Amino acid sequence: MSVRICGSPFYNHFTMTTKDPLATSGLPTFTRENVPAKGRPDEPQFLILVVDDAADNVAMLSLALQQQGYRVVTAANGEDAITVAAQTQPNLILMDINLPELDGLGATRRIHESETLSEVPVVVVTAFGTEGFQRAAYDAGASGYLTKPIDLDRMNLLIARLLSPEGSGPLFK
Repeated sequence: MSVRICGSPFYNHFTMTTKDPLATSGLPTFTRENVPAKGRPDEPQFLILVVDDAADNVAMLSLALQQQGYRVVTAANGEDAITVAAQTQPNLILMDINLPELDGLGATRRIHESETLSEVPVVVVTAFGTEGFQRAAYDAGASGYLTKPIDLDRMNLLIARLLSPEGSGPLFK
């Protein structure tokens, strides 16, 4: 059967939900109805803040997280990360280190100084893979450390561990 919309037989109709007004990315927000989520349908949908100044990284991480059933908000620098985190109260933050205005380590420290955000796990996502950067990230309060290019399976395992009530806390130190 051919569906004709807008006068064209080549236009494929699909349904997409409206974008969450708090989301700062240009990507659509997917819901449990249109993206198969992992786990039971009555599980809460977690909110993750993705902080990176490279639009390609933000898009890739946001899409990967949304495909796992997470809601996503984004920020492009450390100062915006603090503001967005305070406004949206995310369950977890993926933070790049090399950011304009305020680097990811400084933003992580300031986020953990906030009474309402002090317990939010921050996973550093960076191209810097040296032991010195890892130590600095954990000293700043990071709960995990992932190097670029991101291994999405490892990222998903780390996020699931940090968000689970019985497995909270750092996976790698």
